Amino acid sequence: MRIIAVIGAGTMGNGIAHVFALKGYEVRLIDIHREQLDRALATISRNLDRQVEKKLITAKEKEAALSRIQTATELTDGVRNADVVIEAATENLEVKLQLFRQLDQAAPASCLLATNTSSISITQIAAVTQRPDRVIGMHFMNPVPVMKLVEVIRGYATSETTTKTIMELSRQLDKVPVEVNDYPGFVANRILMPMINEAIYALYEGVAGVEEIDTVMKLGTAHPMGPLELADFIGLDVCLAILRVMHEGFGNPKYAPCPLLVNMVTAGHLGKKSGQGFYNYETLAKGLFVADRFRK
Repeated sequence: MRIIAVIGAGTMGNGIAHVFALKGYEVRLIDIHREQLDRALATISRNLDRQVEKKLITAKEKEAALSRIQTATELTDGVRNADVVIEAATENLEVKLQLFRQLDQAAPASCLLATNTSSISITQIAAVTQRPDRVIGMHFMNPVPVMKLVEVIRGYATSETTTKTIMELSRQLDKVPVEVNDYPGFVANRILMPMINEAIYALYEGVAGVEEIDTVMKLGTAHPMGPLELADFIGLDVCLAILRVMHEGFGNPKYAPCPLLVNMVTAGHLGKKSGQGFYNYETLAKGLFVADRFRK
């Protein structure tokens, strides 16, 4: 397998393209917006520069990696000769279903179709294709060039051959693949998101402030980042979407998103990417906690 198509040039998509190109794969990075593709290439270049500065790679390896990435705004052009397609579009079921219907028509019959979804059912996505045995979850962690884990999620119809191929492909990237079954949130987010949601409830109910909650978790449980800061980093809209998938999928009220999280997303306070979340990134004032004033 030499040609990897990546759908979506956002944070996850450009990270996935980065790691594959650095390992010698030919990458087709696809996005409907040309400006997003340009930003993605600039981000990949900067991140490769950091690796050069840290002496993890050479300048020659950086240039070779960049030369392996081609971009496309048309899905059909990008996936025509792909061995594996990895979808890294927005965490929205209807968007993913539509993409996989198109991919099933455009990609070669032998091509494996993977999704980087962090919570949505692989079985449901696979069901809209004529190749459900070749559909699988390949959930990278953010930031992709740094984090070692890849959750490899088997849908109900995913074949053993497909699973073994994607497990080995992950190892070729120097990642650590972990095979899991297809249930809402899989493993990482089924455990992580309730913790983040509980931290938001602690803020909402006035148990403590933003900085206090994050400090307790960093110093008391050795987390490198507090749950509220982590939520900002992930994106509050993404956290909300995952919680809603789990709440609907399990029908268990313990997964119901905190009203404060819902209000913040509705107001457009999505975390680091929007400039404001639990912290104010526009002023870079670490001591200014935007959400403190919204306590219950």
